[in-house]
Amino acid sequence: MRRTIRALLRTFALFIICSAAVPVAVSVTILATFLFVPLPATIPEPKPTVASQISHLYTVDPSGNEHEIGIFRKFEQSIPVAPGDIPAVLKNAVISSEDRNFYKHGGVDIRGSARAFWADVRNKSVVQGGSTITQQYVKNAYTDKKRNIVRKVREAILASQVDRKLSKDEILFKYLSSIYLGDGIYGVGAAAESYFRKPVTQLTVAESALLAGIIPAPSYFAPRSNPTGAEIKRKIVLTQMLQQGFITQPQYDEAKGQVVWLAARGAPGGPATQVYSPVQAQTQYPYFVDYVQKYLVAQYGHDVVFGGGLHIDVTMDTALQDLAEKTVSRQLAGTRPPLEMALASVEPPTGYVKALVGGRDFYNGQYAQVNLALGQCPHPKPDDKAEVLPSCLDAGVVSPDGGGSGRQPGSSFKPYVLATAFSKGYSPSKVYRAPGVFVIPGCKPVHSAADCQIHNAEGGGMGSATIRTATVESINTVYAQIVRDVGCKETAEMAKKLGITSAWWSPKVHTCSGNYALGVIDVSPLDMASAYSVFANRGLRQPATPVLRVTDSTGKVLEDNTKRKGTQVIDQIVADNVTDVLRGVITSGTGTHANIGRPAAGKTGTTENFTNAWFVGFTPTLSTSVWMGYANSQDPKRASLRGIKGVSRVFGGTIPANTWHDFMAQALKNVPVTDFSQPAPIQSIAAALNRKNRSGFDPGAKRAPSNTSDGGPFIYQPAAPKAQPPPTTAPPTTSTTSPDSTTSTTFFSP
Repeated sequence: MRRTIRALLRTFALFIICSAAVPVAVSVTILATFLFVPLPATIPEPKPTVASQISHLYTVDPSGNEHEIGIFRKFEQSIPVAPGDIPAVLKNAVISSEDRNFYKHGGVDIRGSARAFWADVRNKSVVQGGSTITQQYVKNAYTDKKRNIVRKVREAILASQVDRKLSKDEILFKYLSSIYLGDGIYGVGAAAESYFRKPVTQLTVAESALLAGIIPAPSYFAPRSNPTGAEIKRKIVLTQMLQQGFITQPQYDEAKGQVVWLAARGAPGGPATQVYSPVQAQTQYPYFVDYVQKYLVAQYGHDVVFGGGLHIDVTMDTALQDLAEKTVSRQLAGTRPPLEMALASVEPPTGYVKALVGGRDFYNGQYAQVNLALGQCPHPKPDDKAEVLPSCLDAGVVSPDGGGSGRQPGSSFKPYVLATAFSKGYSPSKVYRAPGVFVIPGCKPVHSAADCQIHNAEGGGMGSATIRTATVESINTVYAQIVRDVGCKETAEMAKKLGITSAWWSPKVHTCSGNYALGVIDVSPLDMASAYSVFANRGLRQPATPVLRVTDSTGKVLEDNTKRKGTQVIDQIVADNVTDVLRGVITSGTGTHANIGRPAAGKTGTTENFTNAWFVGFTPTLSTSVWMGYANSQDPKRASLRGIKGVSRVFGGTIPANTWHDFMAQALKNVPVTDFSQPAPIQSIAAALNRKNRSGFDPGAKRAPSNTSDGGPFIYQPAAPKAQPPPTTAPPTTSTTSPDSTTSTTFFSP
C-alpha cells in the first residue's frame, strides 16, 4: 500500500510541475480525484515528540568546583488536557482565524487549496498557504516540515483520510492539544498555564484571541518577545470572531480594550490581557538566574535554553550575591512595597556581573518576577527622527528586558557629559557661570516661565564654578551649559559607547536645551554599573555578561567569556580624568556617605519630585550601582521619596550612597587596596587623541600598583585547578579635589 501511495504522489507531483499552464479547474479536478476516491491506505502513526533536555546553571568556586544554582526546563509540555477542558470561546477563536469552513469541508478546502497550488506551480515553489486545520494537524503529526509541492500533496491526501476516520471535534481537539504556540510551548493547555497562569478552562475572549493569533507565526506573534505584534494580531482575530458571529458587539468592545500587557512591567493600570513570564523552578538567586535566562534567550532562543541541555557557568560570586541581597533587604526593612531598591555590581577588567538584585521579593507580591535591575529597550517612533538610536536595537547586542522601563538617572548621567567634554579637550578647570537658575536661551514657555528654567537642587548658586567643582557639587546650571557646548547628540553617542544600551537622542524629542545633561532618558542599574566600569578600566569596555561559558549537550562550546579582549571605547586620558573628578564626589562632594576609606569614585543622582535616587560608583576592581524608587514611579503623585526611614527627602547621597557604602565596604574587605592612575594633563588631549605617534606623551603614573590578575580578585576560570591569590598592593592615598561644601544633589527640573 505504501509503495502505491508513494507512486501516486510522485506521479501527481510530476504532473503538476510539468503542467504549469493547465487551468486551475483541471488541477482542482485531479486533486479532487485523489482526495475523494477511496485509496488503499491507512493513517500512519503520529511522529514521536522529541524530549527536551534540562539546562543547568553553575557557579564556580575558587578551587574550580562547580555548584548548581538553577535549571531551565520546559514545564509546559507536561500539561495534558481533556476534550471537555477546551472552552468554546477558544475553539471559535481558532476556527475564525485559521479555518472558518472547518465544519463544512472534508479535511481539505478545495477552493483554497487549488488557489494555493496554482500559486505554487506558477512560482515553482511553495509561496501561499491555504491549509485547513486538519491539514495543519497532519503536517505537525505525520509529515515533515519541508516546503515543497510533494509534501503538500501528501498532506492533502492524509488530511482527507483523517477527516473520514475522525470526527471534527476529535480533529480539533488533537490539533489544539499539539499546536506550537511560541516560547517552546505546545498545546493550548500549556499555553494557558504559561502565558496567563490559569487553566485553559478559564480563558477569556481576549486571551483566546491572543492564543489564536500566535498560530500563523509563533516566532513573531509570541507575546513575550513581541507584545506589539501580538496585540495587533489579537485585534484582527477579535474582528474575525465578530464578523463570523462568534461574539457579540459588547463582547468585542470589552475584549478589544484589554490590551496585551507584560506582567513583568508591573500593574497595567487598566483593563489588560496580562502575559506572565515563564514559570521556572525556584532558586536561591532568582534575580540573577532571571538575568541569565533573558541573556541566553536573546542569544540562542527559547528552545535551546529550555530544551537544549546546556551547561552554563555563570559569573556570579555567591558571597557577593548574598551580601547584595542582605544589604538591599536591610535598607528596605521597615518599608513597604511598592518602594523598591535594585543593585548591580560589575567587575571592570572582565565585565563579569558579580551580583544583581532587582527588588525586595522576586516570588511574591504585586511585582513578583519584576527585575528592576534590568531595563527595557526603548523603540523611538519613526516620527521622532532620532539621530542616535539605542544600541540594544543593533544586531548582536543583547539587552535583556526587565521589570521596568528603566528609570531616569538624574545627575548620575553627568559623567557621560563629562567624558564628552574631556574627549573634546575641555579641561576640568574650565570655568562656567553657576547661577541658581539657568534661563534656556531662545526658549518659549508653554505654561509659565519655569518651562524655560533649570534649577539647582537646593536653588542656590555660586557665581562661577569649574567643571570639577560643578561635578563634585552637582551644579545643574553649569551642566546645562556644558551639554549645550559639547552637544547632546555627542553625549548620547558617548553614553551608548560606554554601555548605556538605552541611550538615544532626537532633536525633536529631547532638543538640547540643557535638560539632557540631567538624565532624561531611562537607564537600568545594570547598564549604569557597566558604563561606569569603563572609567575604572581606563576606557577599555568589557560588555556586561552573566555567563563565563556555555556548552551544549554534545559538549560544543557556544560561548566562552573566560578570555575577553574588550574594546578601547574612550582614551585612557579621558577615563582617568573622569575618574579623578568623580573621586571628589566621594571625598568632599554630594556622595561623602559612600566613602569606604579606599580609592573610589562615583556620582549621586536624584530626579524631579524625588522619584528616583541613585548612587553609582567604582573602585579599580568593582563597579556598583544602586537605585531606589517606587515600582510604580511613573505615577508622580505616588512616587516621591519623602519621609523614608527618617530621611525627609531621599537624595542619591543619602540612602543609596549608604547602601553602596555598606555593600562595597564588605565586598572589598579582603581585597587588596589598589589605586587609580594619575591622570595626564587634559590640556594635551586635543592634539594627543589625533596623533598616531604618542612618543613623549605622558600617560600618567599609577598612584599604587593595580596589576590584579585577569578577572580581578573575584573571578576564577571554570574548572581551574587552583585559584591564585591576588598580588599585594600598597595602601591607598587620599586625594582632595575640591573644597569642602554643603551636600547637594541633582534635581531635574523640566
